[in-house]
Amino acid sequence: MLDTLITSKTRVKLLLKFFLNTKTTSYLRGLEEEFGESSNAIRVELNRFEEAGLLKAHAQGNKKIYSSNPAHPLFENIQLMLFKVTGIDQVVDHVIGKLGNVKQVVLIGSLSKGIDNQVIDLVIAGDIDKIYMTNLIDKAEKITKRKIKYVLFNSTKEDNYEALTKNGLIIWQS
Repeated sequence: MLDTLITSKTRVKLLLKFFLNTKTTSYLRGLEEEFGESSNAIRVELNRFEEAGLLKAHAQGNKKIYSSNPAHPLFENIQLMLFKVTGIDQVVDHVIGKLGNVKQVVLIGSLSKGIDNQVIDLVIAGDIDKIYMTNLIDKAEKITKRKIKYVLFNSTKEDNYEALTKNGLIIWQS
């Protein structure tokens, strides 16, 4: 759907890469490998985003490292639009918001890295009725047209929780 609004595939990939998760950083050659596109096409879009103030850049050795600029006035709007396009907002509205005692939900996997994927991977911490959650997940999968995979923890203090969610994106916290 985003492809209809924004005709540059490279621009769409960069938006997903940097605006879904503010922790994401990358450099030109890394993006070239990840996207499988020419460095020139990527460089042009990176320069546009940087000139508009949507991306920040700093030198690290001989590399120019890019990251999103959360202080930009349009940052939240762009991020919300991407949440809608990827279906993350539907998961929050139709699943997490109805579960009750949820402590934290973290998006992990490809989407958390800004790579569009048909799977939404979640780590959920809380005291949750698994049968009810499964029913909600089934409904959300139909709405989002994406598979939703999840791992449940009773608490954020359990073994492996921190390691599993380290580079993820917190999409819900009580």
